Amino acid sequence: MNPRHRTLGGPAILFAHRGAKAHAQENTIEAFELALEMGATGLETDIWLTSDGIPVLDHDGVAGSLLRRRSISKMKRSELPEHIPSLEEFYDAIDATVPLSIDVKDSAAFDAIVQVARSANKEELVWLCHPSYAELQKHRQDTSAKLICSTRLSKLNDGLERHAQRLRDAEIDGLNMHHSDWSAGAIATLHRFERLTLGWDAQFERQIAKLIDYGIDGVFSDHVDRMAATAAQFSGTEAAESQE
Repeated sequence: MNPRHRTLGGPAILFAHRGAKAHAQENTIEAFELALEMGATGLETDIWLTSDGIPVLDHDGVAGSLLRRRSISKMKRSELPEHIPSLEEFYDAIDATVPLSIDVKDSAAFDAIVQVARSANKEELVWLCHPSYAELQKHRQDTSAKLICSTRLSKLNDGLERHAQRLRDAEIDGLNMHHSDWSAGAIATLHRFERLTLGWDAQFERQIAKLIDYGIDGVFSDHVDRMAATAAQFSGTEAAESQE
């Protein structure tokens, strides 16, 4: 079947949330490798900056034993557990030419992320997600990476259309919201301003199918198998697979 609404470009990107989170330990090299094997056409991770300036892939931003957990921002890279990779180690291990969406947990990490991605010749495949419109705007002139505002519909005090216009004027590439915040009309509004649309926390087939049918540009899910199987029901699956 065909989606009723079109994306801005090709088929919706299938972002594996923290790697194949439902199938392997999140944010590990093994999880990212498995996600690609299962059909993900994009990867997603979270990044913090260590005290010695190394961007590392972790969601919670703390490490150590249960009784001695510490903030990653206060730890050196050498003090972290082996399963937490640095961004440089990620690029050494994962050579796929798929988009990497990064939830920038520590604003201080922006420059380091861009530097590492640039050194790996992957800067243009990076999507930097952050809730602060102002923070994203500060980095627009410094990188060719896509900049994505991550928020909720209820927090857009100026309304969706006005927000889409602000994103366009500031050259911020898109908007990432919870899957339940999106409708076909909301996606069409962002597309009218040529802004990308991303939907996160789409864990069930009906949620994924709804977003694809609405013309979403990217979907985030823990369940890569469900996401790939659902996307295969729509036309353009071959094009999506060719991105791997």
